[in-house]
Amino acid sequence: MNETASLRARAEIDLAALRANVRVLRERAAGAQLMAVVKSDGYGHGAVPCARAAREAGATWLGTATPHEALALRAAGLDGRIMCWLWTPGGPWREAIEADIDVSVSALWALREVVAAAAGADRPARVQLKADTGLGRNGCQPADWPELVAEARAAERTGVLRIAGLWSHFACADEPGHPSIAAQLSAFRDMVAYAEKEGVEPEVRHLANSPATLTIPEAHFDLVRTGIAMYGISPAPELGTPAELGLRPVMTLAAAVALVKDVPAGHGVSYGHHYATPAGTTLGLIPVGYADGIPRHASGRGPVLVGGAVRTAAGRVAMDQFVVDLGGDRPEPGAEAVLFGPGDRGEPSVEDWAVAAGTIGYEIVTRIGSRVPRVYVNETAGPGDPAGPSAAAGPAGPGAPAGAADPGAPAGPSAPAGAAGPGASAGAAGPSGGAAR
Repeated sequence: MNETASLRARAEIDLAALRANVRVLRERAAGAQLMAVVKSDGYGHGAVPCARAAREAGATWLGTATPHEALALRAAGLDGRIMCWLWTPGGPWREAIEADIDVSVSALWALREVVAAAAGADRPARVQLKADTGLGRNGCQPADWPELVAEARAAERTGVLRIAGLWSHFACADEPGHPSIAAQLSAFRDMVAYAEKEGVEPEVRHLANSPATLTIPEAHFDLVRTGIAMYGISPAPELGTPAELGLRPVMTLAAAVALVKDVPAGHGVSYGHHYATPAGTTLGLIPVGYADGIPRHASGRGPVLVGGAVRTAAGRVAMDQFVVDLGGDRPEPGAEAVLFGPGDRGEPSVEDWAVAAGTIGYEIVTRIGSRVPRVYVNETAGPGDPAGPSAAAGPAGPGAPAGAADPGAPAGPSAPAGAAGPGASAGAAGPSGGAAR
């Protein structure tokens, strides 16, 4: 038995699917550059491998929330444009400036810290001014925008920084027709126009997140920022399933059945005995729990494919394990239990787990913890890559890696999960030819 096959649990990450998703999204935003958002360790998929795969597929920018995430990308050898946007006072401004990372500024305190840090750095800071166009989170309010723009322009004239971008973020792009969408578009255009009137010459103006990339072409501007859609998850059920959007889920979460046993009718299962067996049956122990990111809120509802049938978590999800009622079936210990994946074998989806837990798909994948090794398949772009409708990818934009579009890649959203193409890692190869990390 090889190393991957003997894992208690694994999250298999299909980088060919990620590359195909990037090409789909580039096609949807033809004429704009694409930022691959790899914050929160690439939404739980692994920031560095996903960033590399996205670059190969034509992403010209990488985006993170925190500066430490951005610096980690640089330390891993990723070049090209990187932006980070979630700063607190005293952050590593100088390190980010010297690593040629674009830093976001939403307020005067941040601008002043950038200016002070850039004074001792070996290059000018690259600053992107963020406008609050209605989300009410980070970003500069319209009433404060003239002062922020004026001070940033004054600093730019001294040569200590370059205003490289103007940007904002939607509140309700995943709700088609929501009135805030038009209001934010209008506010963004007004705030950009004001900054440009004051002499700002941004390289990029950007507003679109994943749902806006898919559904609001007038919001694409110079750059789109794609996060959850890049990982093959629909931003919202109202927008369509991944397959309907031309996307393929990148993560498959599986575990090895730890135990199968007979129990009589009326036997309580897991803490609190919220489930009791209705008849004599077999129970299967799945060795993952909320310490691994399996939501406790999905107790009694979370679906899992075991022995060719979808079962439901019986009783409470515990810290390290949960139980399924097998109804008399007897899969062997070590048999695969698939919690979610692309659906090729009838396994549940990320959205199924989101519904079971009363949350969103973003949370389901992002919360999968470090006890679950990531196993990367199709690490190298090649003819095994699924391409879906994006084979004719849009223009890569300045700085795109040569050959990144990979226009000859065949297949589509329904390509078999884990099909190990020429790019499958050597190393600890599992059933799908991947390497555990």
